[in-house]
Amino acid sequence: MNAPHKRRVSTGGALIAAVLVIGVAGIVYSRVQQGSGPAPAARATLAGDAAPALQGTPDPKATALIPAGFTFVTPGTLTVATHPGQLPLADYGADNKQIVGVEPDIARLIADGLGLKLVLVPVAWPDWPLGLESGKYDAVISNITVTEARKQKFDFSSYRFDLLGIYTRTDGPIRKITTSADVAGLKVVVGASTNQDQILRAWDRQNIAAGLKPVEYQYFDDAVVGRLAVITGRADVSFEPNATGAYSARDGKVRRVGLFPGGWPDAAAISVTTRKGSGLAAPITQALNTQIASGTYAQALKRWNVSEEAVPLSQTNPPGLPDL
Repeated sequence: MNAPHKRRVSTGGALIAAVLVIGVAGIVYSRVQQGSGPAPAARATLAGDAAPALQGTPDPKATALIPAGFTFVTPGTLTVATHPGQLPLADYGADNKQIVGVEPDIARLIADGLGLKLVLVPVAWPDWPLGLESGKYDAVISNITVTEARKQKFDFSSYRFDLLGIYTRTDGPIRKITTSADVAGLKVVVGASTNQDQILRAWDRQNIAAGLKPVEYQYFDDAVVGRLAVITGRADVSFEPNATGAYSARDGKVRRVGLFPGGWPDAAAISVTTRKGSGLAAPITQALNTQIASGTYAQALKRWNVSEEAVPLSQTNPPGLPDL
C-alpha cells in the first residue's frame, strides 16, 4: 500500500464539500421518507443475466488525472474485483462465464471513461481487502459501503446510495413500515450478521422494552427460499439491501413497504474502492461524474431497477459510517 498523498484543502473547497455532503444526506433521507410505497415498476428493457455490455463516455480529463507513476496490474487495463453473488449487483450470465449486473456495468463505464480495457476478477467477499492491498487488482466494485474505519486503509469514489428495503408480498396486509414499532411481532426474513440484522435487533430491543411483541427472525442460506417464504405468507416481510429487493420486485410478486439508510440512523454511500494514497480515486471520481453528466450512468442503474440509489455527484472519500 502506497503512502497517502498530502493535500492542501482551501477554505472554499472545504465549504463546497460540506454543501455536497449536506445535499447528499438530504436526498438520502428524502428518499427514505418517500420509500414506503411500491418499488419502481419494472421496465420492458430491464436487464437480466444475458445483459449486453454498456459503453461509457470517454473522459480525457479523467485519464489525465491518473498519476504518472501509477502501475496498473496489467498495462492499459483496469482490473476490477467484484463478487458474483446475486443480481442486480453481480452474477454470472447465461454463458456462466461473463459477469453481469450493475457493478460490472459501473466498472465498464469507468474503464471506458479512463480509456482502459476492463478485466473483471471474481472474488469472495472476505477476500477483497487483502487482494486490493496486495495489488492483485486496481479497484474493487462490490457493493462496498464507506466507513470511517475503511477510509484508514482505502480510498473511495461514491456511485450509489446505501439503502435497505423492507418487502412484503403484493397481496399482503402490511402497507407501511416507518418506525421500529411497525415490525413488532412480525416474522422477518433477514440475513444473519448483516447491517439490517443489527438494525432489526436494535429495533427489537426497543420494542421489547416498550412492552411490544418481539420479532420472529427467519434466516435462510438461500435468498430464493427466503423470498418464497415471503411470497407464500410463511414470513411477513424481508429486510434486505434495497437493490436486491427492487430487482426481485420486477415480477410484481412483492412490493416495498419500507426504506432506510444502510447504516441507520446514519447514511453513507456505496463506492469504488482503491488502495489508500494510490492516486486512482480522483480519476475514477472524475470518470464517474462524466458518466453521470452524459446519462450512461443513469442508463446502467435504470436497467437493473436501482435508479433510486443514484447519486447526483460522485465524491472522493465521502463521509463514512462510524461503524459497520
